[in-house]
Amino acid sequence: MNPEDLSLIESVLDAYRSDAFPHGVLAVANELASEQQKDKLLIAIDLPFCAGDELTSIAHSLSDELSKTVEFTTSSHIEAVRQHNIAGVKNIIAIASGKGGVGKSTTTVNIARALQKQGARVGILDADIYGPSIPTMLGCQDDKPSSVDGKTMIPIDADGIYSMSIGYLVPDSDAAVWRGPMASTAFSQLLNETQWPALDYLLIDMPPGTGDIQLTLSQKVPVAGAVIVTTPQDIALADAQKGIAMFDKVKVPVLGVVENMSYHICENCGHHSHLFGLDGGKDIAEINKVDLLGQLPLNIQVRQEADLGESLFNSESASDICDQYRRIASNLASKVFHLLDMRSPATPSVEFTDS
Repeated sequence: MNPEDLSLIESVLDAYRSDAFPHGVLAVANELASEQQKDKLLIAIDLPFCAGDELTSIAHSLSDELSKTVEFTTSSHIEAVRQHNIAGVKNIIAIASGKGGVGKSTTTVNIARALQKQGARVGILDADIYGPSIPTMLGCQDDKPSSVDGKTMIPIDADGIYSMSIGYLVPDSDAAVWRGPMASTAFSQLLNETQWPALDYLLIDMPPGTGDIQLTLSQKVPVAGAVIVTTPQDIALADAQKGIAMFDKVKVPVLGVVENMSYHICENCGHHSHLFGLDGGKDIAEINKVDLLGQLPLNIQVRQEADLGESLFNSESASDICDQYRRIASNLASKVFHLLDMRSPATPSVEFTDS
């Protein structure tokens, strides 16, 4: 690679800013390597979190400026930001809401899929003992976990996303009548008696509210942080505020807020209608000085694919909403690294090799 091209690439990567890269790409890159192939320039970059999709726009910009095709290939070396005793799992993230019906489980599944699409190894623990929905959303409601030793369980594999849920083990009607201590015990067993494979992120789909299971999680599991899912309407925001306050009290970092059902887009004219209010999730994030990870529209295809247990990311017609989930996933992964990882100095050294 000639020095001028190298200088431009370094300059663009250093100057780039986004929610996922608040200090630029070079500030967090572990290693960069370049290879010239006729009219194509290949750049391999290793990151400490999965956010490679963002580099596509940078590649287009560089391609225009250099008058040659520029392509990025990304790899991620994700480390644990907090130590815990869950074997195989690096980072545990709670996805919570103060109120039911805000789309928390749907958001959990699609964030998991978005992280996986960007190269992360992901699992989901369905902690909603009273109303488990993860098996249905992953299309695995008829599956049963196996055991090789009679003491631990093998999680269900849904296209590379590993999950465990009370819904795999007992009928919903049985779980629904359990008292709080029994539900908390079941949650602890699901978490600790599952043989998780090597995972970069384990997302815990929390039940609504601020009860026994939330306290069990915060007291017994060193989660990396929590994400609050809410809708913009006042009644949901009041409960979301309680959720943020609960995590603050038990010293669990709130990584950000996802505002779901933020608006509806008319299929005929493209008009945005704010059916449940405007910017409620954004406002509560600002009040609590946490990040707004994203604002998702009310989208019928999201609901349809969840009910069918199909992946939204397999549908070409859902590319816009999938891009939004990818950005949320990148922002979340970045937040875990930037807020909590001790390897996150402002200007780490970068090794650049020219092959």
